[in-house]
Amino acid sequence: MTMLTKNSGVPLDIKAVSDDGSIEGYGSVFGNVDSYGEVVEPGAFTQSLVDAKRKGQTIKMLWQHDRERPIGVWEDLAEDSKGLWVKGRLAVDVSPLAKETHGLLKMGALDGLSIGYRTLDAEPHATKPNVLSLKRLLLKEVSVVTFAANDRARVESVKQILAAGNLPTVREFEEFLRDAGGFSKSLAAAIAAKATPHLRGEPEAKADDEVMKFLKAMQA
Repeated sequence: MTMLTKNSGVPLDIKAVSDDGSIEGYGSVFGNVDSYGEVVEPGAFTQSLVDAKRKGQTIKMLWQHDRERPIGVWEDLAEDSKGLWVKGRLAVDVSPLAKETHGLLKMGALDGLSIGYRTLDAEPHATKPNVLSLKRLLLKEVSVVTFAANDRARVESVKQILAAGNLPTVREFEEFLRDAGGFSKSLAAAIAAKATPHLRGEPEAKADDEVMKFLKAMQA
């Protein structure tokens, strides 16, 4: 089962980033219909948090959902009336990336948290047409990310490129894999590198049928 990602849409308050590397905020908020047409319901994380504590498992703190780049530890996670509240500490003393992340958070260059999860229970929303209610999620990690808003702008740009009968560039394809497919940065880069001979360079090339089918299936 593929792990999915979802941004909270709530920017980190600069006051929630301490000089010692402590950070806190919301990895997810309840009741907000995002650009995927999904809404996380209250209680979605409860069982996952209980099970993790019982088994002695930790919810990972990652950089941009990259499982190969942990940057600290989450020390406290809980549901409240707003959403999934998290508090943790960046490993600024042992990880250059964590130290860099801390500096970027302090200056506002990074401002978001995003969850990595698997859907365990979901159903059509009771009152909102074409909206999926996420009732129970298996929380795997909470990442520090560049954008707090759940923005599918890059996915939409790839859709426009495909509609014109063209292929995306390697960079556009890598970002598309991360946004639409939920792949980690390293895995998306590896897939994009393998696909390089089939993607657009300069000048633009027309897409062949098999590649177009694959890309359209990814964004459907």
